[in-house]
Amino acid sequence: MATSPLEHTAPSGLTAAEVAERVARGATNASGARASRTLVEIAKANILTRFNAILGAMLVVILALREPGDALFGVVLVSNVLIGVVQEWSAKRKLDQLAVLNAPRAHVVRDGTPLELAVDDVVLDDILELRSGDQVCADGVVTTSDGLELDESLLTGESDPIEKGAGDDVLSGSIVMAGNGRFQATKVGLDAYALQVTSEARRFSLVRSELQDGTNRILVYVTWAIVPCTALLLWSQLRGPGTYHTQLVRVVAGVVALVPEGLVLLTSLAFLIAARVLARRRVLVQELPAVEGLARVDVVCVDKTGTITEGVVEFHSLVPLATRACEGALGALAADEHANATMHAVAEAFDDPGWHRTATVPFSSARKWSAASFDGEGSWYIGAPEMLWTKSPAGGDEVLARAQTFAAAGRRVLLLACSTAALDGDAVPDGLEAVALVLFEERVRPDAPETFRYFTEQGVTLRVISGDNPATVGAVAARAGVPGAERVFDARNLPEEIDALADVLDEYTVFGRVAPHQKRAMVRALQSRGHVVAMTGDGVNDALALKDADIGIAMGSGAPATRAVAQLVLLDGQFAAMPGVVAEGRRVIANVERVANLYVTKTVYAVVFAVVVGVARWRYPFVPRHMTIVSSLTIGIPSFFLALAPNTRRYVPGYVRRVARFTVPAGVTVGAATLVTYGIVRRFAGVSDGEAGSTAIVVLVVLGLWVLIVLARPLTLARLVLVATMAGAFVILLVAEPLRSFYEVELSPTWAVWGVAAVVGAGAVALVDVVARRALTDDARHG
Repeated sequence: MATSPLEHTAPSGLTAAEVAERVARGATNASGARASRTLVEIAKANILTRFNAILGAMLVVILALREPGDALFGVVLVSNVLIGVVQEWSAKRKLDQLAVLNAPRAHVVRDGTPLELAVDDVVLDDILELRSGDQVCADGVVTTSDGLELDESLLTGESDPIEKGAGDDVLSGSIVMAGNGRFQATKVGLDAYALQVTSEARRFSLVRSELQDGTNRILVYVTWAIVPCTALLLWSQLRGPGTYHTQLVRVVAGVVALVPEGLVLLTSLAFLIAARVLARRRVLVQELPAVEGLARVDVVCVDKTGTITEGVVEFHSLVPLATRACEGALGALAADEHANATMHAVAEAFDDPGWHRTATVPFSSARKWSAASFDGEGSWYIGAPEMLWTKSPAGGDEVLARAQTFAAAGRRVLLLACSTAALDGDAVPDGLEAVALVLFEERVRPDAPETFRYFTEQGVTLRVISGDNPATVGAVAARAGVPGAERVFDARNLPEEIDALADVLDEYTVFGRVAPHQKRAMVRALQSRGHVVAMTGDGVNDALALKDADIGIAMGSGAPATRAVAQLVLLDGQFAAMPGVVAEGRRVIANVERVANLYVTKTVYAVVFAVVVGVARWRYPFVPRHMTIVSSLTIGIPSFFLALAPNTRRYVPGYVRRVARFTVPAGVTVGAATLVTYGIVRRFAGVSDGEAGSTAIVVLVVLGLWVLIVLARPLTLARLVLVATMAGAFVILLVAEPLRSFYEVELSPTWAVWGVAAVVGAGAVALVDVVARRALTDDARHG
């Protein structure tokens, strides 16, 4: 068991012997959950599919009939499995390596020594330290608290930070918003609250998305079609002329043609390859469905610090507002082991005077200030001027005016103030004395303007939402080239009603003084208007918005809680990686849809073949090796290249509808043209069934290549080479007698036969083109 009644652990923590005893009985924080599948699970998932079962059964039939030449589709079957296993295993290894770099760490006290351990190595009754930005990794009871405030909204939905004192319970999954403290772990591993809720949800899933759901719907429809078509083929062929041997071979050809054998593979591979490509760019994909979301993103919300700027805060200057000396107070305030980045910058500029700290109010994103009392030195406050200077004396607006002037120049401005009154939680005392303005500088990332330009060109709009002064945010955003940065909205005036908030977001681009709960509300307001929102951030105040966004993107150097809830982590913290991330998602999803059109078109015309041949009780025109030619040259080989081709089209809902709009009329046209050619030619005097079937195969390949051309538009040089290579391979097959003989292609010497094929084929080409222009206008425009 990983729980126990509370038996107080000494403040010095567990001893080595106590840790070993708990490890021996399994009282550790290891959840047993894996982020990815084992090699055996990967192999089973790629082998045990419904279509592999169908093709495998057909392969057994062909081998039993001793027709190895017609078993070439078995090579495709085995290749699909091997490619799927190898690619997923390779992607798994790369993602697992990156996941280790992003793995959360816990600060534990053992034998009186602070240690940093992997979260899984925490044991029952450990004493753990909590710092701002940490995510609690086990359930427990607070032992010490210094202004500790936890946000439990990821568990309870309540967004207000909750103060935690000694004796209060803490739940795993909570986020430390302010202060620090220690707690004793009373529930670890699968007994901890958060792991009970999320252990299954965090397990690996290949793709669970609208795209995958749409593909699964298509596969269900195909399965429904295969069963009656197979029965109809068996009934018609076995009642026709010829031996059971030849009849069964042709039934197999009809069934194999019905199966979109590469659709599932390529859909899965597209996501895995995207994850691996992003991994090479040091982008960790924590949830594979995020790849689809990347393709659909049309609004990107960014924080200022750490995204637009480099995230390094540097002290710039001090602007005195009173005669009182303040250097000692700044040094004393910064002498805090839990200081944030801003106070670290202060510590580098001012020495610690050694004042004795008697009380502390830690910084939080909600109040935007911190304070400390010092023995004999009074209480000192530092934070946002407009948040501290709320009870200014007459004429005190000059302080805010001066602060605003510096903020408009792009400086981060904090007010240093003092009081003789004792600290009183969140309350700002009356009679606060403004002592100085402390100015800081942040450098805009050199690549930020180019990154924002990319988003604008791609039709992705931006929203800069920061907790800093609106004037500062606007100035920095303008330097970074954010469109609309000249108009900034103070988030303290934002409406709470969702529609009114969405109206403001439609009008403004840059927002300052945004509270953490407002970031979350802004994401939801954008989503209420149908936008697909990506949220980037690095601070703990971004965690809730990242969790609610369609795609949460955390900086690798950000708070552990932020990285934990994000779907993507930019491990190098480079915002410039974002264009490549979005482009990769668009490429993958648009290409999956393009490839799906190829495979489903084949299934549609295969259904036409089965129905018409079955009802007319014709001999099925083709043998399996014929369908291998068609599948390989017009679909299989090209689809792998098209799945990796550049594509910038933004994915929009309606995948199944769009696929059906093209594939049904195109497939019916191709199937009808092929059978019309076969039906006319087989009635020619002196033309054998073999010659009629071979003529139909030529028409089918030509039409298949035309469908490929239509779907590959616009025809870049690479795509032209691909189509030309496939066409050239088919010509070689027709010209080379050994290949022609192996594939049982019998070319008719009659010009009339080829005239019929040319006329019917040309008409079908024109009709397919009309279908494409009506159904694939968006694809043709965006390529």
